[in-house]
Amino acid sequence: MSEGLNCESCTHYVYNEDYEEYECLVSLDEDEYYSLMSGSQKACPYYRRDDEYEIVRKQN
Repeated sequence: MSEGLNCESCTHYVYNEDYEEYECLVSLDEDEYYSLMSGSQKACPYYRRDDEYEIVRKQN
């Protein structure tokens, strides 16, 4: 699976304690959601790798 479609490694994919499940915090409109789910779009345009050490590396 391409990295841009791997929600589990995305910073926008968080655990919702109220529903006890993971969810995406990005609010896609209907067209964006359809193109992503139909496969016509190769990767999520909002994907951002969840890298908790990114800031530390920039400080060096």
